[in-house]
Amino acid sequence: MEAVGDPLERALTTGPLLPEEVLRSSALTFPAILEAFEREAAARSDQLAADGAFDLMLKGEYYDRLTGFYSGGFGKAEARQPLRPYGAEVFGSYRVSNGDFPTYENYNYTNQLGEVKVGALFSLLRNRDIDSRRFGIEDTRLAASQAQLDVMLVQINTQHEALRAYWRWVAAGEEIRVFEELLEIAEARQIGLTREFREGARARIALTENEQNLLRRRTLLEEAKRNFATASNSLGFYLRGRNGQMVVPTREMLPDLARLKPVVQVDTLLATPLNEVIQNRPELQTFRLALERATNRVELRRNDLQPSLDASVELSRDFGQIGPGGPGFDSTDTVVGLTFSVPLQRRQARGALQRAEAELRETQLRQRRITDQLTTDISNILANLSAALKLTDLAGAEVTQANQMVQAERTRFRLGAGDFFLVNVREETAANARISAIRADLSGRLAEASFNAATMNLNALGLE
Repeated sequence: MEAVGDPLERALTTGPLLPEEVLRSSALTFPAILEAFEREAAARSDQLAADGAFDLMLKGEYYDRLTGFYSGGFGKAEARQPLRPYGAEVFGSYRVSNGDFPTYENYNYTNQLGEVKVGALFSLLRNRDIDSRRFGIEDTRLAASQAQLDVMLVQINTQHEALRAYWRWVAAGEEIRVFEELLEIAEARQIGLTREFREGARARIALTENEQNLLRRRTLLEEAKRNFATASNSLGFYLRGRNGQMVVPTREMLPDLARLKPVVQVDTLLATPLNEVIQNRPELQTFRLALERATNRVELRRNDLQPSLDASVELSRDFGQIGPGGPGFDSTDTVVGLTFSVPLQRRQARGALQRAEAELRETQLRQRRITDQLTTDISNILANLSAALKLTDLAGAEVTQANQMVQAERTRFRLGAGDFFLVNVREETAANARISAIRADLSGRLAEASFNAATMNLNALGLE
């Protein structure tokens, strides 16, 4: 996506405000999305840190006697490189000594040019196939993948909520227009009734009745304005400028309904392969990674139950003239060794394994529940959308009939055959029909937004 620039700034402050502009703004500037990207960066950093377990290690050592009968000392430099296969480690060192050592330290002697040693360590049972270092590398890799999926999930949820806030704002603006028109009719009628009352053509009760209608309609308008202000604030939470500051939209930014796309028909949405979409949902992909992490942890705990059997091999050679240690150090030495250890009760390892297995089963059950929940949610969304489309058609027909009844009742009233009370009833019934149509359309818009979020329609969510 492009960086937030002046064209978007103008769109967010002038209008008309379209859903595409809202989605672009929230995708680029909403804090929750930016937070998710930072969490992903942190997870990638953990992955780098875990790789550090196999960094090459350099070590230096110096030993010398400052006083005493013996004068022996040595200097040593060593490099160690951990390897992943067999939990192995290879090393190489160089050591050179001078002076005399006591008998119990004669292993420190080298020839005049020093000793070179290379060797390797291998795990034959415990830590052969997995250990904490290799587990950490794989676990942080999977965690980084989960963090990447979390970014997608946060983006989808944010765009979904931004769309819902937008359509509620549009609907609230439309409701204000309905109640304003209803109030204007009553105010215009009040002027006419006042004139007729002064001319003696109307009784005072007609003015009083219309004043009552005026108060009721003003109340309805104020409630609609309150709802619009609330909807504007909610939309402003997702509508942000270049610096991330919230932009609360005004009525002047309301779009022309003719420019807005109609709600997609259910048959069109059903063409989407829902089972495939559900399996690709970030939640389920995250669960698959979580299962892999849990399985790896079980394997690590099973590894801890095994006895430790480590093998080592070393090859050393002294160079130069024979030193004070004598000819016994002037040779090529090859040394192998085995080390075996095992806790007899192993309660700690067994407890850790049982916990890891329980966590694995818990993750499997949670995955099944979330899969079923997603399937149920999509079915409910489709049911709501289908009902909303039918209700929209019915509401449109009701608006047409209600308007016809209003015109007929007004005509009867002007001719003296109608009743003022019935005129008000017809007008308010027509207004209620328009409100029902607005809310039915809103239900369809919200259901469509929910379906696009559930099926990861990234284009409709402004993420492509």
